[in-house]
Order: sequence, then C-alpha cells, then structure tokens
Amino acid sequence: MTPATSKRVIRVAVAGTIGAGKTSLVTWLVKRYGLEPFYEPNEQNPFLDDFYADMSRWAFHSQAFFLAHKLELHQRMEACAGSAVLDRTIYEDAEIFARNLHEQGRMSTRDWEVYSHLYEGIRRSLRPPDVLIALTCSLRTAKKRIASRGRVNEAAIPDAYLRRLQRQYGAWFDRYDLSPIVRIETDRMDYVENMIDLIDLSQLLDRVLT
Repeated sequence: MTPATSKRVIRVAVAGTIGAGKTSLVTWLVKRYGLEPFYEPNEQNPFLDDFYADMSRWAFHSQAFFLAHKLELHQRMEACAGSAVLDRTIYEDAEIFARNLHEQGRMSTRDWEVYSHLYEGIRRSLRPPDVLIALTCSLRTAKKRIASRGRVNEAAIPDAYLRRLQRQYGAWFDRYDLSPIVRIETDRMDYVENMIDLIDLSQLLDRVLT
C-alpha cells in the first residue's frame, strides 16, 4: 500500500521556531501523503506589524488573534474527513510564544493570566494531533531562511528573541507528551531539492504516517 492510497486517517502537526522549515515540510507532506494542509494565518494578523515594532504594547492583542485563529484551524482539522497536517499548533502559541513574552516582561501579568485561563479551557476541549513533527535548526540557519523569504515584519526580530524561542522550543519538545513526537534537525536537510535528504525523510516518516 502506497502512502498516497493509505486509508488510515491521521492528524499531523508540524512544530518549530521561526525559520525552522515548517511550511516547506508541510508542502512536502501534502504532496507525498495527500494530507489536507492548514496553515498559520501570519498574513491575516492585523496586529503583527505593530507587534514587531512595539512588542510590549501589542503582545496580548497579537497572541489573542493567533489563539482564536489557531482554535479555528484545530477545529477544522478535527472535522476534516481525511488525513490532515497543521502548520504550527495552538500549544506553541501559548506555551512558547505567549509564555516567552510574559517572561521577558513584554506581556503584563494581568494579560498573561487572562490569556492562560482562556488557553487552558481551549486546550482541554481539543483532540491532540496523532503525531507531532518537531523541527529544530541553528540560529544562523533560522536567520538565513528568514532573510530569504523577505517578510518585512520579520527583518528586525532581535537575535536575543530568536535564541529565547529556540530554548523555549527545546524545553517544550522535551516535555511534550500529548502524542508521539518525531524530531528532525533541519540545518543540513534540504527536503525541497536534495534527493538523498528526501529519501531519508521519506523512510523516517513512512514508518510513522503509513
């Protein structure tokens, strides 16, 4: 039975920091396994440009937007009749990005408590993904990818912020227990054009997804 014709219905989530290669991997997963994709609504967030310009002022607004839209994506994925893949989870929004902003003092304790209370209620109502694919990369690789995609609002992200996100992701991957987790280090992996990398990736994920 080939991956494309498998009747198993599976919910896959791809997680990783900014520039880890999530969207490229999701595109590849869609082509190889016939998954229906659900993408993070970066371009739709009306607070994102303001947030990158003044994180303390707009942290709660931006994270609340992502939380609401990520809830919608999770619900749509759960309702999907076939297998599907999600580009970044609601868990990352709360347990990495919002938490990091609070720990840095860019989200007030009052806002963080309201946000956390809302998130916990949402989390308990959701079915976790069947598999979490966890992507990691170095800061250098992340910055190179961020620069190559040319998003204006990402150009001024401080290195210190990216490093903190990477540490937060490492800690979260270590404690994640909602579903099986597959870790992939993407610094030297080119699953867009390198055939050897594609073969290795296919062999790894075929065991999990088919």
